Amino acid sequence: MQIYEELQARGLIAQVTNEPEIREMVNSGKARFYIGFDCTADSLTAGHFLALTLMKRLQMAGNQPIALIGGGTTMIGDPSGRTDMRKMLTREDIDHNAECFRRQMEKFIEFGEGKATMVNNADWLLDLNYVQLLREVGACFSVNNMLRADCYKQRMEKGLSFLEFNYMIMQSYDFYHLFQNYGCNMQFGGDDQWSNMLGGTELIRKKLGKDAHAMTVTLLTDSHGNKMGKTAGNAVWIDPNKTSPFDFYQYWRNIGDADVIKCLKMLTFLPLDQIEEMKSWEGTGRINEAKEILAFELTQMVHGEEEATKAQNAARALFGGKGDDENMPITTITAEDLGEEGISVLDLVVKCGFASSKSEARRLVSQGGLEIAKEKVTDVYKRYTADAFENGLILKKGKKGYNKVVIG
Repeated sequence: MQIYEELQARGLIAQVTNEPEIREMVNSGKARFYIGFDCTADSLTAGHFLALTLMKRLQMAGNQPIALIGGGTTMIGDPSGRTDMRKMLTREDIDHNAECFRRQMEKFIEFGEGKATMVNNADWLLDLNYVQLLREVGACFSVNNMLRADCYKQRMEKGLSFLEFNYMIMQSYDFYHLFQNYGCNMQFGGDDQWSNMLGGTELIRKKLGKDAHAMTVTLLTDSHGNKMGKTAGNAVWIDPNKTSPFDFYQYWRNIGDADVIKCLKMLTFLPLDQIEEMKSWEGTGRINEAKEILAFELTQMVHGEEEATKAQNAARALFGGKGDDENMPITTITAEDLGEEGISVLDLVVKCGFASSKSEARRLVSQGGLEIAKEKVTDVYKRYTADAFENGLILKKGKKGYNKVVIG
């Protein structure tokens, strides 16, 4: 089975501009393709994972990836799939996030001469002359067609800013620039990027009279149609300081039964025949074994085999009733955090990452979703002094969220 057929069998391909040509190009290792990553945070998320594994698959088949860091487009903000405008970041924040992305991508993709290339669109977008851009590129876009694009529909309901309206032009210009300067002949992206990607192929055709190609990848959604990669409203991060290897493992271990096989196909590199065999486990107790395999494979890819093994052992011990907390995620607090009266339960919850704010922590506690030292805590004013942390204080959120707090 060649790579294009494997992508089909794994359910990854959503839309393509010219299937015969793309199939031939990808299967023969002649695709020099790019995927863009806007740096809206200081870490990639589980939601980026599909793009990273796709790049790796195609690279293993002889194709050359270009990882585009969106230092320029992040200053505009992609309106796709949003009902509100993205928070505007400073140039310093964007540069910091771009550097974080670069370090994380290097764990997945081989960069170097004849291998993958990493570029930052700030290098060309921030130097563009606005009037010149309007004359040379703006004339190639129909406002009527742009307004019909899916990427703008949700934003139109609450008001689309002119800033965001330019995003399609910026992304299209990226493809145009990469086509001319890097020999990039194809763009890959999520299915919600289809309109933006077609804008790039059209710009290349109108300005250069040449064909470029685009292929969208099926969005990773659960059986209810929700995007995967978030838990309790928060992103699942690749950075271990934002989402611990244990919590990362647990996210994939706890996905719904109906989503396991799809995730194994789309995200792991396990052979398809092995995954097909696991399909027969659906409806049986063995489906949990498939979840463990999924969680281990993905945690190993992101955090390494040692951390994946620790996370798996900790999960088995905790949920097997042994109570072993050796490899449980640990949060370290300081004497300054304790102060004279001890640390509040709300501050503890936030520091453990069980809530992103004190108001969210308050809801968790008041609704009975927290246990500390095996006792349910509902008093939002409760405080813990140093003696409570002598052997580490274990917090439990819901059924499967654990964290041990120690004084450092």
